[in-house]
Amino acid sequence: MTQKSTAILDLGNGSDPIELPILSGTMGPDVVDIRTFHARSGMFTYDPGYLSTASSRSGITFIDGDEGILLYRGYPIEQLAMNCDFTEVCYLLMKGELPDRDQKSTFDNAIKGHSMLHEQLVKFYTGFRRDAHPMAVMVGVVGALSAFYHDAMDITEASHRELSALRLIAKLPTITAMAYKYNIGQPFIYPRNDLSYSENFLHMMFAVPAEEYKPSPVIVRALDRILILHADHEQNASTSTVRLAGSSGANPFACISAGIACLWGPAHGGANEACLNMLEEIGDVSRIDEYIKRAKNKDDNYRLMGFGHRVYKNFDPRAKLMRETCHEVLNELGLHNDRLFKLALELERIALEDEYFISRKLYPNVDFYSGIVQRALGIPTTMFTAIFAMARTVGWVAQWSEMISDPEYKIGRPRQLYTGTIMRDITT
Repeated sequence: MTQKSTAILDLGNGSDPIELPILSGTMGPDVVDIRTFHARSGMFTYDPGYLSTASSRSGITFIDGDEGILLYRGYPIEQLAMNCDFTEVCYLLMKGELPDRDQKSTFDNAIKGHSMLHEQLVKFYTGFRRDAHPMAVMVGVVGALSAFYHDAMDITEASHRELSALRLIAKLPTITAMAYKYNIGQPFIYPRNDLSYSENFLHMMFAVPAEEYKPSPVIVRALDRILILHADHEQNASTSTVRLAGSSGANPFACISAGIACLWGPAHGGANEACLNMLEEIGDVSRIDEYIKRAKNKDDNYRLMGFGHRVYKNFDPRAKLMRETCHEVLNELGLHNDRLFKLALELERIALEDEYFISRKLYPNVDFYSGIVQRALGIPTTMFTAIFAMARTVGWVAQWSEMISDPEYKIGRPRQLYTGTIMRDITT
């Protein structure tokens, strides 16, 4: 971070103009440093949603929405998804570099060594209704981890932060799979150290004591790619929530639980579930034209879910990879003639050829394809956001740890533009 130049701000109130530093990062837009603005002017800036405000400095993830670029620690997401597995990407996000063979082996073993839950915590599930939404269970169980792991709660110690991060990354697949098993009334399946991260999750989700479960390599790779593509995404709402909670000194389990709660919101993590619900609403290929016309009608509030992205103004780079994975999975499982998948593929074809969608760059995004893939894997729509949370946990803990170790970090304290009643007195 270097000072590039100076911005001169004239407030128009007769006072001297204020000079504010313009800072440059290694990539992306420059920023005006307004940290001294209030002290020097008596004013605040106004930016609902912080859409034009850099709330932190970070070296983890970079997005260029206009160019369709997503980088993890400088590596394009396309290269990582094609050449790495999920735990390699976890290592990269946490430590800044890809692991060599020995580092990878040590890291994998560390993850496997923390994948089980305390048996008393397992009993915690019985306190939930069987029909509770998996995300409600996730919020509660992850938050409860802080009641069981007291040996690494000093967040100022790097070794404590790393141990807590390992525990969260390792235990989230177990917690997620158990939420599913509890919901459907099947016995919990415990983790196995002879399986990879994604294999282990699929095993805990779909194995039963009565028979062996072994997914094909195509299925394992599909899940691995889903996890990689959702591992981090700069300062999104849930990541900002984790950082804001962490700025108070809260323990990492509470911070990640807060992130899960934020991700549960339909405007954030529920998009792939909404895509499947949209397909169910359309119902049949013969009705696609009807819904396309509705989406084009400016007087109709209806919109197709899974098309376009608020950050990417071009093609979502994750969507290209997820599209390939989608077709690989459908081919592997012989599902191209499934009613819903045929509908999705036809909708995709129309959107990629229709001038209305092309001119507005309303391409299918990662949520459109990831929902189709997860449904093909046998994952119910209620679990989609839970798996998103499992993937994003590594990004959250990397961002949280980076913030805690930043000497400039302070407790978050957004300001407001007050529009309430002015000061008044009680009359008697």
